[in-house]
Amino acid sequence: MFSIGRLFCCYFGHRLHISRRITNHIKEYSCTRCGQEMTDTANGFLANLTPRLQETNTFLAKIHERRRNRKMILKAS
Repeated sequence: MFSIGRLFCCYFGHRLHISRRITNHIKEYSCTRCGQEMTDTANGFLANLTPRLQETNTFLAKIHERRRNRKMILKAS
């Protein structure tokens, strides 16, 4: 599908903002112009957000949330 925003991003680059924080180091990004979604990879680069990477990020977010809750319970007691 043709989009002026996508064409603009091809020439001038994406304008990314954080759409979701997975952990302290992994985030999902979305372009404000064309809507393309990206995520951090294990080696520190950005990659297009595929269904497989989205599933992996959801799993990591669950693990991170459990660990964070466990630390909060241990601190309270």
